[in-house]
Amino acid sequence: MNRILQFLFAGILTIYGCTSNHQTHSNTVAKVISKIDSPQSWALLPFTRIDNVNPVLKPGTGSFIDPILNQKVFWEEKDVFNPAIVQRNDTVYMLYRAQDKTGKPGGTSRIGLAISTDAIHFTRMPLPVFYPEDDKYKKLEWEGGCEDPRVVEDSQGTYYMTYTAFDGQTARLLIATSKDLRHWEKHGSVFATAYDGKYADKWSKSGSIVSIYKNGRIIATKINGKYWMYWGDTQIWCATSDNLIDWTPVEMKPGEHPPVKLRSQALNMPQLKVVLPTRNGKFDSDLVESGPPAMITDKGILLIYNSRNMQAYGDHSLQDGTYTASQVLFDKNDPTKVLKRMDTYFMKPEKPYELTGQVNQVCFVEGLTQFKDKWYLYYGTADSKIAVTCKP
Repeated sequence: MNRILQFLFAGILTIYGCTSNHQTHSNTVAKVISKIDSPQSWALLPFTRIDNVNPVLKPGTGSFIDPILNQKVFWEEKDVFNPAIVQRNDTVYMLYRAQDKTGKPGGTSRIGLAISTDAIHFTRMPLPVFYPEDDKYKKLEWEGGCEDPRVVEDSQGTYYMTYTAFDGQTARLLIATSKDLRHWEKHGSVFATAYDGKYADKWSKSGSIVSIYKNGRIIATKINGKYWMYWGDTQIWCATSDNLIDWTPVEMKPGEHPPVKLRSQALNMPQLKVVLPTRNGKFDSDLVESGPPAMITDKGILLIYNSRNMQAYGDHSLQDGTYTASQVLFDKNDPTKVLKRMDTYFMKPEKPYELTGQVNQVCFVEGLTQFKDKWYLYYGTADSKIAVTCKP
């Protein structure tokens, strides 16, 4: 029992020890402990959808001359979803994934930019700011495209964007940098230099870099001399870096074993240390996947994560393939150690725009910011539109 609980326990004994029976005393202690251990004591809750503006972004009519095809492409006419959020000078910038109708499979993805001064009404830029080009990364990005950005900055104001490059068969986690959110320099696979590149061509996605959220900024912050990142879309793994560009996945130590039976893409990387596994019988039974950049708090490292259900071994109240969102708290002195994890989701598909779309039954959280004393969480809905939810 930690010191806080010991103090509360002693206080309860003083109040109830002489005047109440044992059963009353036990119930009181249980209620106090339950309150301390509840998600409200460490998670970022509750969030409420802003129904009068949702969805805040829908597919658009913008076009540009694609540098690979050398022809006009309506780059966001099919779907927009899975946004990153950045604040600069009291302005909210949304970098979002957009799909056309021509690329294969399912349309080529590019990253667009939309801007807001109130966090809920966005004006989109007419051209994408990040996309496959005829460069050395074309073989990784074409023609599936550039997907699912997450953005942090360093203490000097350089932005680092992790994103998924998809060639149509394999998803790979890449990184790019920018000073202005409009012009980006690509650096390739985050795992290119680690272990002689043995993970560079493995399936990898969803890089959530551990950061401090301060005055609207999301600043990557070292722990024990290293930057940390949570990543993966089957189980969640972690990686460390000295420079925010080159990342080393954390492998299991000799004698360690995975906490769950690995499935799907995870089978290709059995030596990696799973820091957040799926759970049989629950909403996160089929996969877990990082959400917005992880947040350092006074309680630990808070990671909002996405999950997918499979009824055969998961939550029977949710349809197969349902994406929900939940939260977990890691030890800020040991980012591989789970301290607390929610037993259920805090968001599930309920609205028409969340239930039906390119992929049905999806709420996929990815962008988070604190704007004028309120928290705004942005998410992809049914892989088709973008919505926002708010915590006062």
